[in-house]
Amino acid sequence: MSRLAELPFIDLYICLDRNEPAEYKSYEPGKSKLSQMVPPEYDAEIRAFAEAIQEHLGAQTDGKITWGGLICRLSQRKMTDNSNWVCARRINTKLPDLDELGIPPYMLPRIKGAGKRDGLILISGATGAGKTTTAVALLTYYMNKYGGTAVTLEDPCEFPLHGRHGETGRCFQTEVTEESEWASGLKKSLRWGPRYIYVGEVRTPGAAEQLLRAASTGHLVLATVHAGDVIESLRNLAMLGDRSMDGGANDVLASALVMATTQTLTNGKLQLKFVDTEDVASDPVRVLIREGKFASLQTQIDQKDARLRNTMSSVAANG
Repeated sequence: MSRLAELPFIDLYICLDRNEPAEYKSYEPGKSKLSQMVPPEYDAEIRAFAEAIQEHLGAQTDGKITWGGLICRLSQRKMTDNSNWVCARRINTKLPDLDELGIPPYMLPRIKGAGKRDGLILISGATGAGKTTTAVALLTYYMNKYGGTAVTLEDPCEFPLHGRHGETGRCFQTEVTEESEWASGLKKSLRWGPRYIYVGEVRTPGAAEQLLRAASTGHLVLATVHAGDVIESLRNLAMLGDRSMDGGANDVLASALVMATTQTLTNGKLQLKFVDTEDVASDPVRVLIREGKFASLQTQIDQKDARLRNTMSSVAANG
């Protein structure tokens, strides 16, 4: 195993045709947005890795490589000064554990129990907030706990989900390379009869439509979206779906929603907000979404959080 595997990088930037110092972004708490220089003691490994990348990619600009204990997604680009750089994004080899993410204990029973339901779990947050980690931890937990077949659509795949999970869980992991493939990939995934569908990012109106329809037809769909809060994520998904469905997305979203979360990472500590629904049409969250009153959901989010906190406090007090 190369020493480079010990470097705590998420993204590693290497110049392939000039003697430029390599740089990286770290997965260490509080450092995911910083650009850092790779220490000189890694120079030999960087040169060897760069040679392996060039040989592996050839004339291609993108790909995936396994080297020295690392699995990385590669994206090669020519810069304005004609230098040739590659970004190597590390693909994790260990699946995240739901119990180790730092989710508040009073939320965990509801979040874990959502895996028994059909519908939509929407996970939102900013870039670098750990949405994918949370989504993968949920999917892994559900497959191990409740069993069932999962199909994923990702760009790129960031965790090794493909294969067996527990005694009765199985994941078929796929990558999407073109924007046009999201909607068609979702439609095709339904032919596999999955219990779970995981969508790495909802980006297009067609994908939003297919996602909502899949969540309304007996599947549990987990999806990540880039949004600042729960309300924004739900509103944006409905608007995106409406563009493909010619209206009616609010009704479909209202009937399909199981849970929506948003998260931030502050100094490596997870901050999570969430709202879930009861499995009845009269659930207040469903009613507000159906009527397009997304801003009013904040009251439901706050009330849900307070109720769960109080329940946990009462259980702890009664021992």
